[in-house]
Amino acid sequence: MNLVEQDAVVTVCLLAAFADGRKNDAEREEVRRIVENLGPDVGGDGATGGSERGRGLSALYQDVLLGRVTVEKAAVPLKSPQHRTLAYEMAVAVCDADGKAGTEEKLFLEKLRIALLIDEASAAATLHQADEFVDFGVEQVTATGAVGAAAVGGALAAGVGTGGPGGGKAPVDEAEIESSITRYAILNAAIELLPQGLATAAIIPLQMKMVYRVGARYGYTLSTGHIKDFLATVGVGMTSQVLENYARKFLGGLGQRVLGRVAGAVADQATSSAFSFASTYALGHAAKAYYAGGRSLGAIDLKGIFTTQAEKAKGLYTQHRGAIESQSTGLDAGKLLNMVRQGV
Repeated sequence: MNLVEQDAVVTVCLLAAFADGRKNDAEREEVRRIVENLGPDVGGDGATGGSERGRGLSALYQDVLLGRVTVEKAAVPLKSPQHRTLAYEMAVAVCDADGKAGTEEKLFLEKLRIALLIDEASAAATLHQADEFVDFGVEQVTATGAVGAAAVGGALAAGVGTGGPGGGKAPVDEAEIESSITRYAILNAAIELLPQGLATAAIIPLQMKMVYRVGARYGYTLSTGHIKDFLATVGVGMTSQVLENYARKFLGGLGQRVLGRVAGAVADQATSSAFSFASTYALGHAAKAYYAGGRSLGAIDLKGIFTTQAEKAKGLYTQHRGAIESQSTGLDAGKLLNMVRQGV
């Protein structure tokens, strides 16, 4: 995949991120943060040695934000069926990141399907698979003991606990929780080493499952709404995280900057894998601190814990690299769905 094709794929993902037309200021800010963090010229310096230059992430973002690019225009550089399928899978994963695709997102995906020449049966199968990941993102909980999203939002903002089964006093095995968090981080890192674009759709559901289970260890039964609020408070955007994973994996030149002089595709994929490992590990430890402390931590404390643990995870990624590569061997969408159902 050359730089122009990489630009096209990332443009499709950016279009998907704003397809619902209802992205709030926080979500737009998250996308802007991704652009700034990855660098204004990432993908635009010809670092992979190709004859064609990418335009850079900032330019792609501005094109989408200002309406200078359409689905049809973005699809033009993608000539091979493999690249068109990849772009469609990635767009579906971005649209489903914060829940099943809504009406506007489905209309966008249909336009994209036509522009990319994806047959209806293949597109329907991709959408169904992505929806299954979303459906099994977190165990179904009964109304009894479940904490509503509004209550959680208020508690997080105020920095106080909302109570719950066990009141956070259930005896726990700290080593077991640490081991569980690491297993989730290894699996999500392994997912990023897979060639299938749709595989990334499993990462958010697995992170939600992890938070659910950490809370359960401390005696709390959590609703899906609570978990989404928790992720947002910590600073783990759902749509933006999937988008960032793809940007790190496919933008030309990024791998060389981060990991040194190695083959571009391998480097970019490894960079995305390391990012998923760090974000999952840090999220798990933020959840552990929050529920172990009886939900007494506020947003500032949680974000601080997340940042500290994400930095720690950079070293741990190298330590677990062998396990991550081994985990990725033999993984496919069917096995991932079973893992999401079972929660690892």
